[in-house]
Amino acid sequence: MTVEAPLDRLSPLFERFRVRASLFHAGPLCGVTHFDARPGRGFLHVMRKGEMQIRHAGGSGLVACIAVREPSLVFYPRPLAHDFHNAPAEGSDFVCATLDFDAGEAHPLVQALPPLVVLPLARVDGIAATLALLFAEAERVRCGQRLLADRLFEVLLLQLLRWMLDQRDAALPLGLLRGLSDPRLARALTALHARPGEAWSLEGMAAAAGMSRSRFALAFKEAVGQTPADYLSHWRLAIARGELRTGKPLKALAAELGYANASALSRRFTQQTGQSPRAWLHLIKIADPTPRPSPTQTGC
Repeated sequence: MTVEAPLDRLSPLFERFRVRASLFHAGPLCGVTHFDARPGRGFLHVMRKGEMQIRHAGGSGLVACIAVREPSLVFYPRPLAHDFHNAPAEGSDFVCATLDFDAGEAHPLVQALPPLVVLPLARVDGIAATLALLFAEAERVRCGQRLLADRLFEVLLLQLLRWMLDQRDAALPLGLLRGLSDPRLARALTALHARPGEAWSLEGMAAAAGMSRSRFALAFKEAVGQTPADYLSHWRLAIARGELRTGKPLKALAAELGYANASALSRRFTQQTGQSPRAWLHLIKIADPTPRPSPTQTGC
């Protein structure tokens, strides 16, 4: 009997596309607190005790009013304005962080996540120690406080994603998360993420999953919403966009990502984005930097 090695489904993703948390509020809230949407940023809030309502503007695509009646994580992976109403006004019951994902809304996990996750703390195993450290850092100013709090938010996010992937009966949205939650597809996806420049064929991907070609192709499309070849192409170009922003030459990227030459990568880039790499990079460089958001309170 062959015993399969444990599979790390998240590290290859975050090694390529990092997330950076930044603590921007710690302490009580009262009345109405507004959190403004900023391009390319998400939010992760932790309510340690009490109750509140979350409200969204019409046209957001979310329920207008959500009642949160127990300590919870409130996670917005994409920019979306929201208000907290009647949150507990005493004690350091809230910590809030922005989340900057490499590639913004094009981050593979951001695209795969629902627009809002509200999750009671009691349901997520293993986060008690992280939360204890996070609130301890938020409540008292010490050397390195902000740096440590930021890292703890990043740990908390990974623990949340790990929990989501481990929920076998959860109705995950069509996309990467659903694919990673399938043990067989996860083996293939993790291999693609770790070795994007390999000369992958459908047979090779199916072999990584331990499935036949036809069963793998069908299961992959049903879970991820793309064919394996299309997903690999999008993954490679997502890496290319990130590396181009750091100044990496197109020729070096082509060799790293499995393209015959820079021209082949440039053609594929243009087909997918509608812009040449040069034109795309020019627009990125002239884009205005996003200011750091802060909560706006009324009624205190």
